[in-house]
Amino acid sequence: MKSVSLTAFPRTQTRRGEVKKLRATGRVPAVVYGGKTKPQNLEIKTEELENLIHHSASENVLVDLAVGNDGKRLVLVQEIQHHPLSGKVLHVDLHEVAADEKVTIMVPVESTGDAVGVKTGGGVLEHVLFKIKVRALPKNLPEVISVDVSALEIGQSIHLGDIKPPEGVEILGDKHISVLAVAAPLTEAQAAAAEAAAAGPAQVEMLKEKKEEGAEVAAPAKAGEKPAAAPKAEEKKPAEKKK
Repeated sequence: MKSVSLTAFPRTQTRRGEVKKLRATGRVPAVVYGGKTKPQNLEIKTEELENLIHHSASENVLVDLAVGNDGKRLVLVQEIQHHPLSGKVLHVDLHEVAADEKVTIMVPVESTGDAVGVKTGGGVLEHVLFKIKVRALPKNLPEVISVDVSALEIGQSIHLGDIKPPEGVEILGDKHISVLAVAAPLTEAQAAAAEAAAAGPAQVEMLKEKKEEGAEVAAPAKAGEKPAAAPKAEEKKPAEKKK
C-alpha cells in the first residue's frame, strides 16, 4: 500500500459543543494513537480528508502524517465515523505504525468476473464475508482483496483457504470459512414461503391489537397461584326510589 501525505494540526477543543463548532469551520476532529507517544487530539481539513478518501479504493489508507513541526509519522486510517444521514465525516481514528513491523487489518473483499452458475443457471452470487483479516508490513498491505468467481457453479463456494493473497500478505482465520458462493435460485414455492414468513409477524400483531381493543386481559399467574380473574365491567347501581 502506497502512503499518501496528509497534514494535521494539534487540537485543544474536546467538548461536544467545541467539536461541533470545529466542524462548522471546515475541520474534522481526529485522534492519533499507538507508537511510542501518547494519544494526541488533532484536526484535519475536511476537504483534504474527503479528497483522500474519495481517491482510495477503501478506507484503509496508509498516511505520512505531518503534525506541526514534529516531523512525519506513518499512520493507518483505523476508523472513520460518518454522519448517518448526510454521510459527512465526523471523526477519524489514526493508528501510528512502524515501517518494519507487521500490522493486522480488515480488508474488503471484491469479486471479479461473472460466475458460470449465475450466467447459465440463474443462480445468485452471495458475499458471505465482506471483509477478511490480513497481516503484513505497512507497505505490503492491500486496499482490497480481489477474488475471481468466474468458475463458480451453483452450489460451489470459495473458501478463505482458496484465496491467494498478494506477495508479502498473510490471510488470517479458519481456512474452511466460505467467502463467496453461488446459491440456487429460489423456486416459486420457496419465494412464496419467504414472503409469507416476512408478512406473518405483522398480521399476527394486527390480530392481537384487534383482540385487545375493548377487553382487558388477566395478568399471568405466578407458579403456585391461581390465575387472576379478568376485571368485570362496572355494574350500574339501581336508582334510589324517591320517598
